[in-house]
Amino acid sequence: MAASLDGEIVDLAALSRRRTRRGTVAARWTSRRIGLFNGKPQVEAFRNMATIRPCRVLRRSDRPVPLARGAQAGLPAGYRFREQPCVTEAFLADTETVGLIALKDGRVAFERYWLGQDATMPWTSFSVVKSMVSALIGIALHDGLIADIGRAVTDYLPELKGSAFDGVSIKTVLEMSSGMRWNENYSDPEAEITRYGQEMDGGSLDRIAVGSVREYPPDTQFRYNSMETHVLGMLLVRVAQASLSDLLREKIWNPCGMEDDAFFSVDGKGMEAAAGGLCATLRDYARFGQLYLEEGAHDGRQVVPAAWVRTSTRANAPHVAPGALFPGYPFGYGYQWWLPDGSGTFCAIGIYNQFIYVDPARRVVIAKNSANRNYARSYDEAGYRELEHMALFRAIAEAL
Repeated sequence: MAASLDGEIVDLAALSRRRTRRGTVAARWTSRRIGLFNGKPQVEAFRNMATIRPCRVLRRSDRPVPLARGAQAGLPAGYRFREQPCVTEAFLADTETVGLIALKDGRVAFERYWLGQDATMPWTSFSVVKSMVSALIGIALHDGLIADIGRAVTDYLPELKGSAFDGVSIKTVLEMSSGMRWNENYSDPEAEITRYGQEMDGGSLDRIAVGSVREYPPDTQFRYNSMETHVLGMLLVRVAQASLSDLLREKIWNPCGMEDDAFFSVDGKGMEAAAGGLCATLRDYARFGQLYLEEGAHDGRQVVPAAWVRTSTRANAPHVAPGALFPGYPFGYGYQWWLPDGSGTFCAIGIYNQFIYVDPARRVVIAKNSANRNYARSYDEAGYRELEHMALFRAIAEAL
């Protein structure tokens, strides 16, 4: 796919062709041609995302561990959402699901692919990777690279002095509560998130953080903001003196036995898109969910500190508690993890309906990749379908 040393930046889009199990795919994609949120089909773009931008390669684990298979189960035929019966297969088709896997007690209970996808093909994570960045923060804290998440990010990133992040604690950034002026409404072409994509095209994402402006006092309200995660990525690179790709490979990919190579998109300065640039296979997304189900342990080794797993997957301030984020919205927010309903479940969520859903009580992990072309066409549940996904995942977990 790409001849590269671990961590080397490879411009796959500059290669003349690329081979996949489905045949030859011309390296014809550019980021501008994707045109997110325009209602057009995105399946081919999302499974070939590594050909769109320069990226770093995360090699699979030195000792890859295939997922064990357990008793096989089908999906429930239906579920209920807002007191109405819904048909599972219709919902999966409507959201253009390309893969869904469910683990019960760490074993594969269900796995299926659609729309030409298969288990060996990487798929873009979008904001699912935010939860992996959180894991790396917890590891850096344990390793002594970060003294305390109560410390200001500007203690480590002095170039952010005078920005919205000046004096703001790492904890506050983890909770997306810095007070930075930011609009991540994907259906709004004037939103600040548009500049994020523009800077990825040869620019610098760090530049957005340096020039950021504060709109409201820190720790007073939650505002979903991908630049908060990018600042966490900047912090990790600074304290570890290593690329985010190398950190993820060393600290999580390798020790967890990840089965496949992954790819991390970088901007024009070689900095990873910490908020949404990882591409990996569905099984490896599920492995990450299983790592958190096991409180950070894999095969007898503590990969992520257990205390960090517990703390990061609960609300740690009133303004991020379930039901407090937005009027009428039941979710809460931990440290870069979504908290659906206060039941103890937690999930990583990416645009276009990417999910890692973890239900510790039922010992279930569900990962789903999708290309819902209608995503964010409106700024409500009909445009996002996140609450309905939670209803489906609960039904699957109960059935298992």
